[in-house]
Order: sequence, then structure tokens, then C-alpha cells
Amino acid sequence: MSVKIRLQRHGKKGKPFYWIVAADSRSKRDGKYLEKLGTYNPNTNPATIEIDIDSSVKWLQNGAQPTKTARNILSYKGVMLKYHLLGGVIKGAFSEEEAEKRFDAWLEEKAQRIDKKKSELQKIKEEKKAKALENEKIANEARIKAQEEALAAPAEEAPAEEAPAEEAPAEEAPAEEAPAEEAPAEEAPAEEAPAEEAPAEDSDEDSDEESK
Repeated sequence: MSVKIRLQRHGKKGKPFYWIVAADSRSKRDGKYLEKLGTYNPNTNPATIEIDIDSSVKWLQNGAQPTKTARNILSYKGVMLKYHLLGGVIKGAFSEEEAEKRFDAWLEEKAQRIDKKKSELQKIKEEKKAKALENEKIANEARIKAQEEALAAPAEEAPAEEAPAEEAPAEEAPAEEAPAEEAPAEEAPAEEAPAEEAPAEDSDEDSDEESK
């Protein structure tokens, strides 16, 4: 029976995660499998991979063929390295202790690289967050300033709108000129002058009567 190590899809649409399985090459992609070797979640950064290294190596030693994606995952987790190291032990190139020593050194170096990568990603994330907060602060300050200016503008214009009220006394000036319009009343005695001359006319009449 030909066996493949491949990915079996699970999860929701748009957010898949995968099981890493050893399955009969004739079975459907998401069908029955012989053994679940681990999981792969590409939705995290970096991707989260959990795998049973020893079981995976055993399947490789028994002739299982990984798909391209599965091989990349196995290489990333050191499965392919351990498989080749154990092949060197079988050939007598070095002892099993030496193989384990080399593998442990690789794992330690790999862990350091992963930690460094995580630190860099965390730093970038924090910088983006700080930048977003700064932009939000600037936007809020600009909004507050605009609101203050909008509220201050009507207050500054208010005196100009009330100016007509200050000019009201000028409109009442005609009332002060009222005495000038009454001047004709003061001239009334001049018009009555003829009345004062009336006795003179009577005097003439008396003179005529006396001459008679």
C-alpha cells in the first residue's frame, strides 16, 4: 500500500486549518487516514505547527511520501533533518548519540530564530498600534480645535450685530429738534400787531365826529 503524508482540511470557510496525516494515497483528500501526525494553522503569524516528530520519521522510514506542502512543514519542524540523520546512523556515518546531539543543536538554533521572529513581529505590531494611537490623538485634537473655533466665531460677531442698538439715539434726534418746529408759535404776537393799531382807527373816527 502506497502511503502519503499530506494535509487534510478542517475549519471554517476563509479560516481553514489542517491536520497532517498519513493516509492511503488512493483515499480521498479529506477521507479516511491511517494516523494523525499533527496540525497546521496558517491563520497565526508565524504559522502554528504541532507535529509528532518520531511518528513522522517512522512513516518516512516505512516509505511514506510527503506532498510538497507536507514536506515543507516537515522540514520546518526538523522531521526531514532527523530522518536524514538517522539514515546516516544506519549507514554508520556517525553514532545515534551524535545524531541526537546534532538534532538538539538544530532545534535550539531553530527556537532562537523563531523567538527572534516573534519579537520582531511583536515590535512591528506595537509600533503600528502606537502610530494608530498617535494619529487618533492628532485627529481628536484637530476636531476639538475646529469645534472651539466654530463656537467662538458667533460670539466674536455678536457686537457687530448689536451695533444698530448703539445708534438708536441718533434716530431720536428729530425729537430734540421739536422746539425749532414750534418757532412760529413765538411769532404769534407779531401777527396780532394790527389788533393793537385798532384803537388808532377809532381815534380818527372820534376826530371826525368832533369836527362835525
